[in-house]
Amino acid sequence: MVDPSEPVVLADPAVIDGLDYWRTLPIAQQPSWPSADAVAEASAELATLPPLVFAGEVDILRTRLASAARGEAFLLQGGDCAETFVAATANQIRDRVKTILQMAVVLTYGASMPVIKMGRMAGQFAKPRSSDTETRGGVTLPAYRGDIVNGYDFTPESRMADPSRLVRGYHTAASTLNLIRAFTQGGFADLRQVHSWNQGFARNPANVRYEHMAREIDRAIKFMMACGADFEALKRTEFYISHEALLMDYERPLTRIDSRTGTPYGTSAHFLWVGERTRQQDGAHLDFLSRVRNPLGVKLGPSTTPQQVLDLIDKLDPEREPGRLTFITRMGAGRIRDVLPELLETVKASDATPLWVSDPMHGNGLTTPNGYKTRRFDDVVDEVKGFFEAHRSAGTHPGGIHIELTGDDVTECLGGSEQIDEATLATRYESLCDPRLNHMQSLELAFLVAEELGARSLTA
Repeated sequence: MVDPSEPVVLADPAVIDGLDYWRTLPIAQQPSWPSADAVAEASAELATLPPLVFAGEVDILRTRLASAARGEAFLLQGGDCAETFVAATANQIRDRVKTILQMAVVLTYGASMPVIKMGRMAGQFAKPRSSDTETRGGVTLPAYRGDIVNGYDFTPESRMADPSRLVRGYHTAASTLNLIRAFTQGGFADLRQVHSWNQGFARNPANVRYEHMAREIDRAIKFMMACGADFEALKRTEFYISHEALLMDYERPLTRIDSRTGTPYGTSAHFLWVGERTRQQDGAHLDFLSRVRNPLGVKLGPSTTPQQVLDLIDKLDPEREPGRLTFITRMGAGRIRDVLPELLETVKASDATPLWVSDPMHGNGLTTPNGYKTRRFDDVVDEVKGFFEAHRSAGTHPGGIHIELTGDDVTECLGGSEQIDEATLATRYESLCDPRLNHMQSLELAFLVAEELGARSLTA
């Protein structure tokens, strides 16, 4: 919020000009808008709308992420592969938040440190695609790039990029964020209530291995209550939003100048990341993100070289600012142990201290014979284990996990305690892009990661 008693600091004109320098650079993964005037009109409207997040909130998150980079906190980042407008209902938003809160309680206990809660929510509407087009039955149409660009239905009308969807995306993000704030500040996040949800999960015979940890958490909460802990403070929690900064016609108009400092902040989310397909060193996305004050993430796949990592640090974190840069590794279970150690050693030998986070989802995709895109839960778990192993060997901090999940009981990923198999996938496969862990699989992963964190704290 702006304090009216404080003087307003204006941005240097060169800073403003710099925010549009990306327009002169190569840019990937942008839609083919049918009308330049229509997209300019939509962006102009976005520029007049209130920010979704505020600079002060972004600054707090940066300090939290700096703690995680030092090994004093842990980041839990989760949510849909690609949010849809129709799924932005109170019940579905509530269930996603609930799942993240449940996971966070378990991770907090396992890590014996604060857990930063961040959703892939309130803005994760755009998706990069491997091809500009999709062909079905001899008919070729533009690829689905997320609800903020076009529709999923395979018709020419639906697949045409529609700039008005940019504005609808903003309003959907605003209503989603409004509910998130209500849920996390209005008693829904009460630690005692969240823990009671997890007790039900652990009592399920399929999850009996986690019952002991659930009992231990219960004892800890009862001990705090017996000591007179102030549960008013424990009824609320910080919750941050994030998305891939993909569409420049959305990100640029939602970039605002902080009146306290005269510096630019992306106000579409607290945390923005750039993906494997758009992190070109000389590209538009990195240039633009290098100019905003938000904490930034970069996805690193198995082909990432040590030199590329150092170049990314120089580009996005030239001041070596704690909490500024997060590397999100997505190597695949079969590659993580081969690729990550050299990257960790390279950065460790430098003067940078980025936060390292595991994305065990995107490197483990497969397609079943009946055409379903899926992931094996065991591969997800194995990549997380490989992530922790690499950090133990390097003496560095495994700082978080980045998960595609839903609070619903979908059947999109194979395995887990529910033993979802290929025949079961068709039961409730609802994702329009990539498969997500369902509610039960997400909690199971949280207990498994908590075991890794607990083992790490015992050896620290």
